[in-house]
Amino acid sequence: MGTTVFERRRPPQSVIDESLRDTTLSVYWLDDVERPAHPPLRGTVHADLAIVGGGYTGLWTAIRAKERDPERTVVLLEASRVAWAASGRNGGFCEASITHGHENGVNRWPEEIDHLEELGRRNLDGIEDTVRRYALDAEFERTGQLAVAVEPHQVEWLRDEEGFLDRDAVQAEVHSPTFLAGAWDREGTALVHPAKLGLELARVAAELGVQLHEHTLVRRIEGPDTGPVTLVTDGGRVTAANVALATNVFPSLLKRNRLMTVPVYDYVLMTEPLSDEQLASIGWQHRQGLADSANQFHYYRLTADNRILFGGYDAVYHFGGKVRPAYEDRMESHRRLASHFFTTFPQLAGLRFTHRWAGAIDSSSRFCAFFGTARGGRVAYATGFTGLGVGAARFAADVMLDKLAGEETERTQLRMVREKPIPFPPEPAASIGINLVRAAMDRADHNRGRRGPFLKTLDALGMGFDS
Repeated sequence: MGTTVFERRRPPQSVIDESLRDTTLSVYWLDDVERPAHPPLRGTVHADLAIVGGGYTGLWTAIRAKERDPERTVVLLEASRVAWAASGRNGGFCEASITHGHENGVNRWPEEIDHLEELGRRNLDGIEDTVRRYALDAEFERTGQLAVAVEPHQVEWLRDEEGFLDRDAVQAEVHSPTFLAGAWDREGTALVHPAKLGLELARVAAELGVQLHEHTLVRRIEGPDTGPVTLVTDGGRVTAANVALATNVFPSLLKRNRLMTVPVYDYVLMTEPLSDEQLASIGWQHRQGLADSANQFHYYRLTADNRILFGGYDAVYHFGGKVRPAYEDRMESHRRLASHFFTTFPQLAGLRFTHRWAGAIDSSSRFCAFFGTARGGRVAYATGFTGLGVGAARFAADVMLDKLAGEETERTQLRMVREKPIPFPPEPAASIGINLVRAAMDRADHNRGRRGPFLKTLDALGMGFDS
């Protein structure tokens, strides 16, 4: 078994310790914004459309619903605060892909991949158009994404990619001794300030007439087999002709979906702002998003004030599939990230991290969102984004609205939209299986990327796992 570059070039422990000495366990993006308050629901409300969840999926659903029909009454219920969970703590990579990358899409829906990728590009164009039309202050930068090879075998993986860069060319973009090659997709990714995007979507929704209620946990769905659906909260009720469920990683209000996703924790660091000299030492003038090409990969990007967000690699599932704040404080993962950061950029030794945090990702066995309806088509849902929901949430909103309208569209006709992923097994099998997969992925990364029989079998069954 070999070693990875992060083991061969591990930085001094003193560099790691000093970088984390004054770090705060807090989400930088959410610390960087002022959040307007929306009152909890009180009493009984009637609506044409009720939405459960105040993240990107719910907010896009609200906006797209009002854009389709400005007279439609729309109520959105959020259990905590708007954009506080995955929508406020992600890396800010807004990707065109709705299939979690070309390879995943072509392996699952080869006959649809060209259409799926075209829909993804149109979806990202639509997000950019919304940013301009409503003047969203979301720090939107369509700088693309640069995939980098940090091991020799990864160079071959990238060689046939559009926008391939050899070692000299990739070093001209970003200076890291670990970068052996790259592939720059210039149009397929935009970078955003995730919390600002969520809050700006909430602003637009409110301006369009959507009623937003925070601190309003929906306990259950009630109603007869036909007719309006009622959402019951501690403080009131919403009776609506249609309901859209956008609860992401949190337990679904539909029992049928309880085993369709698992919460996997992703860990992140944010540096202090780089000085002009530090920034010059790494180049990065085109401000692309970066991601390396391992099975257990890192993602990193610059912020508007030239901090570096560095996250990924560890993907941790906790027995029982719970979402708990205690899981966010995992110093082991943050130390590992700090070590990998200074392997990537040794010239930045002495730079400190101001924030460290984590968040739960709604992982599905097919790595991208799935869709469906319940209660005779009056309830629609979308979940399972597996870390790529920043862009795909808008597409999901349109799918749910198409389904609730009973419309057959180019979206609802897709096999990707009609099919469901394989559910995860109940505990203890879920925990055992996920941890076995993580161990197998680690072995692959230490064996020139070669996936063993276990991973190949899961891939063939559609039950692979993505970090």
